[in-house]
This record gives sequence, structure tokens and C-alpha cells, in this order.
Amino acid sequence: MTTTRQDMLQAFNTLLQPERFKDYGPNGLQVEGKTEIRKLVSGVTASRALIDAAIAAGADAIFVHHGLFWRGYDGRITGWMKQRIERLIKHDINLFAYHLPLDAHPELGNNAQLGVHLGWQADGRFGEQDLGFIGSIPEASAQQIAAQIQQALGRSVTLATSENPRPIRRMAWCTGGAQSFFEAAIAAGADGFLTGEISEPQAHLARETGVSFFAGGHHATERYGAPAVAALVAQQLGVVHEFIDIDNPA
Repeated sequence: MTTTRQDMLQAFNTLLQPERFKDYGPNGLQVEGKTEIRKLVSGVTASRALIDAAIAAGADAIFVHHGLFWRGYDGRITGWMKQRIERLIKHDINLFAYHLPLDAHPELGNNAQLGVHLGWQADGRFGEQDLGFIGSIPEASAQQIAAQIQQALGRSVTLATSENPRPIRRMAWCTGGAQSFFEAAIAAGADGFLTGEISEPQAHLARETGVSFFAGGHHATERYGAPAVAALVAQQLGVVHEFIDIDNPA
């Protein structure tokens, strides 16, 4: 079975509602390919490795969280950007990208799906554009939570905490590069906060507040939203879907 590029774009837009968000780049169709789509590949980032893997898999469209175009980027199509776009155009592949709308979706987004993966259920939202999730969990120590995250994500976790951290009963999380949400998580009543990355100020805040900060990797925390959304849309439209995970240590 096949669907059309326009029907797929409409399905993604209906589900993710990109018009609700002030974002860092364009959401939706970023590179136009063939009109008819039989196979959709999803991934985290529109890297050359993902594009090449999608070509090998026979994809007509790619759905990602991190697209090609961002506010403030050099607009010239040279070097690595030329190589990525050249492959998409040569093979007539559509590229769909959704950033904050994919983070925020209450059931299928990155934050919701990371919570599912870790066994956490959100009962509140916080932070800019309500992107952060927060919920109650069975009481655990910071070290126990770090071990849980490490086992679930399959990678090491950076833990910043105080000498006498709070027992963690309220856990907050926001995937990717959301370290700047830490203060909002503290204000929302969190005892612990998980995101992908840590910057220098967060270690001091964790030590001074007793609220533990966990960094589980930008890519590792954002692997779950894209395949969840793409699988649903592919099912709705009757096309084949495949998730391709390109490893990234960041």
C-alpha cells in the first residue's frame, strides 16, 4: 500500500500540532521527495548515516526529531549539508522533522515515551512551553535512580548531587538538551531531574539544593518519540515503517 506525501504531512501535523510551538527551526516537510510513499524510516537525527541507512532500506520518507535547518545556522548548502541534501534529492526521499512538538506530545512524544521506558507516569508539566514532565515515583535514592536509568538506556549516567540528597519521591524529566530546565524542575517540587546533558551550573545547583541531577545522554533520552509517532502514522496510512537507531555517544 502507498500514501501521498501530502497525506503523511497532514497526519503528522494533526498529531503533533506544530503551530502551538515557538521552535528553533521549521517543523514539517523539510526536503520534498516523491509524491507516493510506501516505506517510512524514523530516526533521531537527519545525519548522513541515517540517510544512507534509509536509502539502503528502500525508504521513500524519513521522520526525525533533529532535522537539517535551525535558526542561526549558515544557510549555504556546502560541505556536510550538501552531502545530506544531495542524497535525499538524488533518491527522491522526503524528510519530515518535528522538534519541540515531538518532545511535548502527551502520549507519543520523547518525554512521554522516556517515562514509559523508565516506568514513570507524569501527573504535571513545567518549564518553557510546558515541555517538562513531573510525577511521583516509589521512593528511591539518587544512586538507585542512576542505576535504573543506566540499565534502561544502556549507557553511563552522570549524577550530580549533594552530600545529603533528598530521597527521590517526585521525579522530573525533559529529554535532550534541557539542562536549563533544572531550576524550573526544582520550583515544581522535584527531588530529582533527568535530561540528556549537564552544563557547569547544574552541578552547583544540585549540591546546594539537594535535588539530584541526572544526565543520561542527548541521543539516548530521545530515541523513543520518533519511532512511536512514525509507527502510528504508518499504521494509519497503511505503509511500512522501520526505526533505524544510529548510535551517538552524546
